[in-house]
Amino acid sequence: MKIAIVHDWLVTYAGSERVLSAILEIFPSADLFAIIDFLPDVDRKKYFQNKKARTSFLQKFPFVKTKYKFYFPFMPLAVESFDLAEYDLIISSSHAFAKGVITGPYQLHISYVHTPIRYAWDLQEEYLKESGFHKGLKGFLARWLFHKVRIWDIRTANLIDEFIANSSFVAQRIKKYYRRSATVIYPPVEVENFEVSEKKEDFYLTISRLVPYKRVDLIVQAFSKMPDKKLVVIGDGPELKKIKSLAGKNVEFLGYQSDEVVKDYLKRAKAFIYAALEDFGIVVVEAQACGTPVIAYARGGTGETVINGETGILFKHQKVEDIVSAVKVFEKLADKFESYKIRKHAEKFSKARFKKEFKKFVEEKVNEFGLFES
Repeated sequence: MKIAIVHDWLVTYAGSERVLSAILEIFPSADLFAIIDFLPDVDRKKYFQNKKARTSFLQKFPFVKTKYKFYFPFMPLAVESFDLAEYDLIISSSHAFAKGVITGPYQLHISYVHTPIRYAWDLQEEYLKESGFHKGLKGFLARWLFHKVRIWDIRTANLIDEFIANSSFVAQRIKKYYRRSATVIYPPVEVENFEVSEKKEDFYLTISRLVPYKRVDLIVQAFSKMPDKKLVVIGDGPELKKIKSLAGKNVEFLGYQSDEVVKDYLKRAKAFIYAALEDFGIVVVEAQACGTPVIAYARGGTGETVINGETGILFKHQKVEDIVSAVKVFEKLADKFESYKIRKHAEKFSKARFKKEFKKFVEEKVNEFGLFES
């Protein structure tokens, strides 16, 4: 059985690439495809068995390494240009266009969806504002392009045999946009790389890219109303200047930090705070892997990975007042949170669990499809 694995683009090792890495560990003989591949050699060797992806025509376009998102109007055509005729099983790892590969009636296509294309669907306006394409002729053209992408996105969804979603929240979005059911298999979190500490220090922590939808601004504003409580912010991004202007003296900005520094702060924090509507939210599980309670927005993936009252506190609305109230509730219950119980919960999202569930799912669908018989 010949297997092809298709990913959107390879430029850095982030959340979706962790899933891709685990899939490649399950199917090490599979061929890898991506619209572009500029992954650093050190990451390729460490996470992808030194595999270089077979790429599309976009690989040779000017400035594509750093400006690849500006080429999104060409990406449907790019992913459809892959010739996969020789493969029996196609697994797409998709948060944008990878699921749109063309397959035939005797090929099984399983798509692991990290999210339907955010900027074409429910987060369109946020992305347009963030990029400055929300007004005038630029705004009109951008919305027209997103409209075309939505049509393509729905059409290609009809060609997929089986959907896997990385959370129940994403499964709901797949149902909403594509009218298809999806099996939920949570992504792999390398919980074994995080140490538990029962000794917590007197500060709260948030770690995030500083972009609008992460809502770090709400967390900082909430702590400006609680000057007796310290907040540490790790991360960088275009919202940094704006968010700093909202901060009081009790908020410390550390910018981008290495993995080791991040792990150290996660281990020592009194609680980790997260206000984004996330598809899954790996960092939230990583905090719990350190035995650190989480204060998080109740909707989206974080509502599935945090147990309210046991591993953290969930708040209902993305509002400053809700975060303030959640912190106050947490402080009343702080002594009831047990670090090793929180860690135990995080282990449910381990890499070993992902590989076992994913392999079993694929084997079942391969048997149902009759690939071995053919």
